[in-house]
Amino acid sequence: MTFDPRFRQFLEQARLRVEQALERRLPSAATPPSRLHEAMRYATLGNGKRLRPVLCYATGQLLGAPLARLDAPACAVELIHAYSLVHDDLPAMDDDALRRGRPTCHCAFDEATAILAGDALQSLAFRLLAHDPALDIPAERRLRMVDELTHAAGSRGMAGGQAMDIEAVGHELSLAELENMHIHKTGALIRASVRLGALGTDQVTEESLRALDHYAKCIGLAFQIRDDILDVEGETEAIGKTQGKDAANDKPTYPALVGLDEARAMARGLLEDALASLAPFGDDATHLRELALYVIDRKR
Repeated sequence: MTFDPRFRQFLEQARLRVEQALERRLPSAATPPSRLHEAMRYATLGNGKRLRPVLCYATGQLLGAPLARLDAPACAVELIHAYSLVHDDLPAMDDDALRRGRPTCHCAFDEATAILAGDALQSLAFRLLAHDPALDIPAERRLRMVDELTHAAGSRGMAGGQAMDIEAVGHELSLAELENMHIHKTGALIRASVRLGALGTDQVTEESLRALDHYAKCIGLAFQIRDDILDVEGETEAIGKTQGKDAANDKPTYPALVGLDEARAMARGLLEDALASLAPFGDDATHLRELALYVIDRKR
């Protein structure tokens, strides 16, 4: 799929911006405890898609928020994502050796350091929402951001979805059960990324928030379906993680349940639903529309 050059420029600028913002906000590896801080930086910086912070920036820009105000929430969602990947790769979970094209955190360091790095990345995310000086919004809106992210990361969100995923290994789920698992495991943080971007604005309405949340719910599921498809037909070098790992671990996936063709059709249906939810925003939502297309067409 060919994207508008202006969208590609936005995507690269947003990625660069969050990389620089993360670089400034992560503890220096020279600061004790050095090994822990080195592991935190290793797990976070590097060759990531940065979809979640990009969604945060795109949503905030759509509603008129200054970019500088969006740096802290954009970093916060990426830190939560990075922590989840560190823990997800551990031997007690998926036992993966490759992430973003290089050794996983516990392989590059050790299991204990990886666990602590994940813990510290999570706490840093919430500290940014509570204290980052660039986030110049009223305290009650900061608190709402914290509430959104804690919900997305906890047992009613990402952690709960991961628990469902572990319990589902070796079992055949219904389509509704599979969707519910991924609404929590993958979708919750994507929805939080959009909602935090919206809350970074001064005049977001509940009506706009509902429309944007529906958009995010749709692309969150579409993202997971695409991930499942890439696990089947992607190449390890391109996707940056071990191809075929889900099948090897006997995990329930969309292609395993409904087949590749139907999985692609489901992703396309979710894309259409996501795009329809952006209709009230008109041409101003171009970047969010392009991001939805990117989600179902990406190669990694």
